[in-house]
Amino acid sequence: MVIQAQPDISELAGLIGNIAQNDGDYDTPIPALKFRRCSSTTDPMPCIYGLGVVLIVQGSKRVTLGDEIFDYGAGQSLIATVDLPVVSYVTRASSAEPFLGMWLELDARVIAQLAAEMEFAMPLQASTTRAMSVETLDEGLKDALTRLVRLLAEPSLIPLLAPLIQQEIVVRLLNGGHGPCLRRLVAVGSPNQQIAKVITWLKQNYTENVPMDDLAAKAHMSPSTFRQHFRAVVGMSPLQYLKNHRLQDARQLMLNENLDAGSAAVRVGYESASQFSREYSRLFGEPPNRDIRRMREATWASDGPRY
Repeated sequence: MVIQAQPDISELAGLIGNIAQNDGDYDTPIPALKFRRCSSTTDPMPCIYGLGVVLIVQGSKRVTLGDEIFDYGAGQSLIATVDLPVVSYVTRASSAEPFLGMWLELDARVIAQLAAEMEFAMPLQASTTRAMSVETLDEGLKDALTRLVRLLAEPSLIPLLAPLIQQEIVVRLLNGGHGPCLRRLVAVGSPNQQIAKVITWLKQNYTENVPMDDLAAKAHMSPSTFRQHFRAVVGMSPLQYLKNHRLQDARQLMLNENLDAGSAAVRVGYESASQFSREYSRLFGEPPNRDIRRMREATWASDGPRY
């Protein structure tokens, strides 16, 4: 068995640390690229991971998806291929060595286009797999990600060079350990692609009361097969996924638009305020009003953690 050497990510850590000098989330002039710094461990936080790659350059994290746990640290990357409701928290960080991470949003159309042009040594197995994977960073991918971050120092070149480096990153992801996970997302007619299409539809229509049989029809599957594949990809049932999305969005509405719990519940599709409060407390650990008050008192970032 060949053990992959840990890449030297000291330059990348230095570049990110120079930008993210205080705790928080950082947007960059490259819209798809964000950084995060945290000087202490954090409590478990329900959030949504979208299509993208997370790289930790210092510290470590734990992500729970359904009943599966993903632990990863410096020099490791995590990929999510569809919007996934997870519980995420920093497990190693200090003021001397803060957690430092980067998140790069990926474009499904670019992935599909490049995958169609590539030849792969191993054929893709016709199976359904979890839409998340963790891999150790290889030298080629590390070099491409480092060049993308370096580019922030040359803002006039970003419009021309950033798209090229981002395409290279996608090629290297497809050709590396994350490749099968990404390829299943764009393989025409694969269960993962069909589930991904349903998830895209749910993101736009989650306030509606849609029978599960209708969702199965959208995936061109029988109801039982649909539920089986959905759980295999997302780590939870379609109903759990829908509830999670509604509750996450209600939380953001209360934080960003100052809605009360009852108004937020109606906006995201709940007919019963008491049911909303029960399910909210089950997910976030506190009733809506208390949770929002705590977050505001802690001056927590209004957008919440993306990764």
